[in-house]
Amino acid sequence: MIPPAIASFLSMLAAERGAAANTLAAYRRDLLAAVEIAGDLLTVDEGGIARLALAWADLAPASLARKSSALRQFFGFCMDEGLRQDDPSHALPRPKARRPLPRILDHGEIAALFATAEAEAASGKPEALRLQALLELLYGSGLRATELVSLTLAAVPRDAPFLTITGKGGAQRMVPIGSRSNVALARWLAARGGGGRYVFPSPRGGHLTRVRLFQLLRDLALRAGLAPEKVSPHVLRHAFATHLLEGGADLRVLQTLLGHADIATTQIYTHVDSARLVALVNARHPLGNTAGR
Repeated sequence: MIPPAIASFLSMLAAERGAAANTLAAYRRDLLAAVEIAGDLLTVDEGGIARLALAWADLAPASLARKSSALRQFFGFCMDEGLRQDDPSHALPRPKARRPLPRILDHGEIAALFATAEAEAASGKPEALRLQALLELLYGSGLRATELVSLTLAAVPRDAPFLTITGKGGAQRMVPIGSRSNVALARWLAARGGGGRYVFPSPRGGHLTRVRLFQLLRDLALRAGLAPEKVSPHVLRHAFATHLLEGGADLRVLQTLLGHADIATTQIYTHVDSARLVALVNARHPLGNTAGR
């Protein structure tokens, strides 16, 4: 049974901060795991926090940072609500987590994926048409996996080249859909038939799961002659961002398309190689071509 203080904290995150279901589930797991190690979080002292630090010693920096953040926010909530008179979070470890750059698919690998998907969709089989539409929207619009599988029919207007996407924290944004993606989506919707409110329904009710989407892409990669471990929804989203940036897209526009609240996230996400950045400065900066004068 979840302790009342933790339940209240999670309710606050959902109601006041609009935390996504996945975020709430992660915080719930982290806090309940902390209770098992340190005891009641309303009365835990620095000794209990030290036990947590010891238990977390072998965690990856990113995991340690997430767990520490969950506890800091919980203790801050308890102070605000008068559930604790002190805040022991200063004793929590503070790792400096470095965000790894996402894996990259080059233009040739993207072309191989699309060639395979298009050849299979030529059969007119619903499963192949669905996969082509999924691939087009991941790479063509840069959707997150959750955003894609939970896309509703109401979010696909018939008279406008935009999708209405509900992203993290319930924030909505308009995402353009290219002509290729529009054609692939129209073909899938025509073959889809019934199936409720979701664009990509599941045979068992609801919508296609993220796990199933992951499996479909890995299988497609194998058929396209690529290493399956290189391909995932996140990798395709990153390819969308990287290739747009390479084509000259503005970083702020890219931030809007990706649904990032902070431009710093976009800067990390849209990794471009250092050689291209040097070439860009040399080509575009007013002093870039003065060396030979």
